[in-house]
Amino acid sequence: MTERGLWEDAAGWWQAMFTCGADAEYVEQILPLAAQHLAGSASVLDVGTGEGQVARLALAPEVGARRVAGVDPAWGQLAVARDRGDGPLFLRAEAAALPFPAGSFDAVVACLVFEHIGALDSALGEVGRVLVPGGRFLFFLNHPLLQVPGSGWIDDHILHEQYWRIGPYLVEDHSIEELDKGVHIPFFHRPLSRYVNTMAASGLVVTRMEEPAPPPGFLARAQEYEAAASIPRLLFMRAEKMAVT
Repeated sequence: MTERGLWEDAAGWWQAMFTCGADAEYVEQILPLAAQHLAGSASVLDVGTGEGQVARLALAPEVGARRVAGVDPAWGQLAVARDRGDGPLFLRAEAAALPFPAGSFDAVVACLVFEHIGALDSALGEVGRVLVPGGRFLFFLNHPLLQVPGSGWIDDHILHEQYWRIGPYLVEDHSIEELDKGVHIPFFHRPLSRYVNTMAASGLVVTRMEEPAPPPGFLARAQEYEAAASIPRLLFMRAEKMAVT
């Protein structure tokens, strides 16, 4: 099955697990950060919009955007996005080939999307292309260092130590992960430097980075999560497109 086919199959699962208040990390962390850093943007593009929750947020009073678009490769996501909100324009498109002229938006946001995209260079190049000079890019990732495949909390009963194991960080990797029964998602691991250097090559310079602790609602899901309360799951970067001089 193609990666686009995998996303079509996973659309309903993703909507049930991560939208309409179902996921504490979105409600308590991702959406507030997005609202904070999108505030004042007049035109916003949500790359990998899913069912459109970030695109709808961009039209809310706390952000105040006047024109919002969302793109996603899965019809199963776009159909629900259009049902749940008629304000944004929702289009089927890949991140590596955005259907907009250069300089169309003053903000682009991507929430937990690029770790699932193979064509990283083209996709970030497209972000830089559709942004106006001085425009902002809000980039949310599963933390590339601390959430590497193979990472996790270790309770060593021989050495009587507890520690967070980090997987093979410097090795770029592509896998198909089974996140739930019958739900398979493509995942690309890359070191942080790969993202930052590719952004720079696309004219996007990081101006802020945050590594927030897991939010209370996530930690409350299971007692063992408390042991990893100081290990961030999320990496947020805000970048700005360099003005041409």
